[in-house]
Amino acid sequence: MWFRLLMALGAWLAFSCLFAAAPASAQHATAGRELKVCVLTDTGGMNPAQLIHQPERFDCTTPQHRLGSGSYWVISEDIGVRSRSREPLAVRWASLWQQSISFHALYDDGRMTSTRTDARGVAPWIQLGAIVEQPLPRLTSKVVRVMWHVEDAAGVRGILLGARLATEDQSDRANLMMAGIYSGFAGLCIALFVYNLALWGALRHRFQLWYCVMTAGLLAYCFTSSGAFAWAWPDVPNNDRLRLNYLLIGLLSGAALMFARTFFEERIFAGWLGRATAAVAAMIAGAGILVWCTAPFAIRAADWIFTAIFVGLAAVVVPMLWRAWRLRSNYLWLFAIAWGAPIIAAVLRILGNLHILPWSFWLDNSTIVSMTAEALLSSVAIAYRIRLLSLERDRAMEGEEYARRLAETDPLTGLLNRRAFLEKAIGRPGEQVLQIADLDHFKRVNDTLGHDGGDEVLRVFARLLRNAVPTGALVARMGGEEFAILASQDEKVEAEVILARLRGTRMPFDVKVTASIGTCTGPLSTEPEWKALYRGADKALFEAKSAGRDRARVAQGLEAA
Repeated sequence: MWFRLLMALGAWLAFSCLFAAAPASAQHATAGRELKVCVLTDTGGMNPAQLIHQPERFDCTTPQHRLGSGSYWVISEDIGVRSRSREPLAVRWASLWQQSISFHALYDDGRMTSTRTDARGVAPWIQLGAIVEQPLPRLTSKVVRVMWHVEDAAGVRGILLGARLATEDQSDRANLMMAGIYSGFAGLCIALFVYNLALWGALRHRFQLWYCVMTAGLLAYCFTSSGAFAWAWPDVPNNDRLRLNYLLIGLLSGAALMFARTFFEERIFAGWLGRATAAVAAMIAGAGILVWCTAPFAIRAADWIFTAIFVGLAAVVVPMLWRAWRLRSNYLWLFAIAWGAPIIAAVLRILGNLHILPWSFWLDNSTIVSMTAEALLSSVAIAYRIRLLSLERDRAMEGEEYARRLAETDPLTGLLNRRAFLEKAIGRPGEQVLQIADLDHFKRVNDTLGHDGGDEVLRVFARLLRNAVPTGALVARMGGEEFAILASQDEKVEAEVILARLRGTRMPFDVKVTASIGTCTGPLSTEPEWKALYRGADKALFEAKSAGRDRARVAQGLEAA
């Protein structure tokens, strides 16, 4: 109970930290003044020097995703500020699938500056958070407006989104904040990966391996989607970075689903659900590979297939949770907490891909935040699962130990039974001393005290023998009122000592109980030697009985078995 409460508190704190940090990162990454933009289809042969003076020709009402793929001109609203040395300005916008961009800025003195990307696209302009940034030249004139020429835009989400005007200080703070956020995410992923990989090496549970694959994919996706990839390899085209994002999110989502598949008890995925889960996981990973391969010539179709396959995720998650609830899984509540954020993020991303929700930086980065929350909370779930597995193992070991002891122990006295005694006795090295003790006139004891009283006498005598022999000796009840003591030659217990203790032991109802003991010494490495040793001790016992009982006799030699 307390363990569950602590983990629930940890989950709540994790969610609080992640969702408090993420809006802050979004606020800094989108810092600055928002710029409204309008779009004009490129019909070819258009002069940017003329177009930038004709904002009335641009369409400001049609949603950008409805314009389709192609080349477009995009113009901003009037800006009316100056980029100065003390406060340089830059224009920032979202990174989308585009072949190349030309950036133009018009100043109030009539001058126009232009910058164009090369074959790498906007990769050299990428900042952390996958935000494209283009500084405005520091001139004495005010910036009237800016204009982009976007060539071969996919138009999947739009043509140009999230345009903002930011100062250099705002840009630096945005990069610093995003560096802290993404570094924290990356550090968490590395720690979880290393820790759970070490656990997998020790425990070999399949869900731990899938968890490591998931966190490795999350780490790689964090690196590519954050824009750090463009900083590390600025010569790689930005469209290839976006293709890599699709590939990684498909692979890590498939691994996350397989983690869930192996994390729950096997009974949850019995039948069609197990096969369907594995199939959907393979389809999601395959969708990422599909986008990677086909995006250069069919990005819109590949993106729609990618989105549609992610919708299929609900087709297995919902029945998975339903069956886990019906079968009272021990891990349902943890799974629901851990997967709440990714499921919500997936739904929001799907709604964004279907253009039901507008584009936003927060929505575009929801995957990294939600999957990090899932990885963190799943690590707590793994700890809980391992704890339950450990308890199950301990109970199984205790059960095995109890069954073994039950099979080896005489239930009345707690001593070894005959079978267990022989297993432990035969094969002992060196000379062994075997003593056979038999209670005298035990039938009279039973007749006097009843069977319950007789059982208590046997228990008292067994306790006396346990306390009398050294640690390495074996004591067993061979049957009825007959007991055996086996010790090495240098640890043997004198029979007279046992008899004296028995005479001084108070028995139930103060009944007087005595015993006779026969002793024989010899090797005990094989079963024939055991038979010979037992025959000698039994003969000595018979002699003690014949001599009047309450005494001990020692065999003079071994008889052949």
